Formats: sequence, structure tokens, C-alpha cells
Amino acid sequence: MEKRDAISLISKIKNKVNRFIVAEMMKHGIDGIITSHGDIIYALFKKPRLTMADISKTIGKDKSTVTALVDKLVRLGYVTKERDREDTRVVYVTLTPKGSELEPIFETISKEMLDVFYLNISEKEKEDLLNILKKVYDNF
Repeated sequence: MEKRDAISLISKIKNKVNRFIVAEMMKHGIDGIITSHGDIIYALFKKPRLTMADISKTIGKDKSTVTALVDKLVRLGYVTKERDREDTRVVYVTLTPKGSELEPIFETISKEMLDVFYLNISEKEKEDLLNILKKVYDNF
């Protein structure tokens, strides 16, 4: 394997992880959402009320993309949008009860994914991998 293969390998891993997550969501009866929708829902598990700008920053997508993603989550009944009363440019997003019900499912899927991801990898290797990936990330 050549040094230049690392980027391709990272991309392939990302694609495999995304396919794994979507397949697991479908097994749990969650259809019609992709991993980017899951990123938004997961962010709302951590902080129940976020602005569209907060979501954009948290998941690393531009505001127009976040708007489209959130609008689909609204249509599916997972989140609601509400304009700020003082500044109508600000839109808050919150989970609905249906969206909140996804938390234990997402936690299960996350655990299953991490079990596969780190299969046959020692604690030291996990630590090294995380440190190297953080350095690569920080380079950009």
C-alpha cells in the first residue's frame, strides 16, 4: 500500500460505515433518512434546542444543506422548527417525541458500528489511530 492510498482508504471506510448505519436503521424500521439526518438528530440528543446555524456548525454542512435536511426531518415528524420571536431570522429546531424515541436505537446502532469498526484492534492501536486522524483533520 502506498502513502497516497490513505485518503482513498479513509473515503472507502466512510462509505462502508454510512452503508452499515443506513442498513441498521432500516433493520430498526427507520427509513427515509441518511447519515446526515442522523447527525442532526444526534446533535439534538446532546442539546435539545439548536438554531439552524448551530446545526450547520455542529455537523459541518452549509446552511442551505442543513435547511433541506431539517425540512425532510420535519416532514417525517422527527423535528419541529420554530422562529425566534425577537429575531425572525433565527430558526430553532427541536426533537418531537417521535424523534426522541430514536435515541436508544441510535445508541444501539452506534455501539454495533463501533464494535465492527474496532474489531481486532488493540486499545493502543485505537489510541494511535485517533491521534493520527486528529492530526490529519487539524491539517485542514
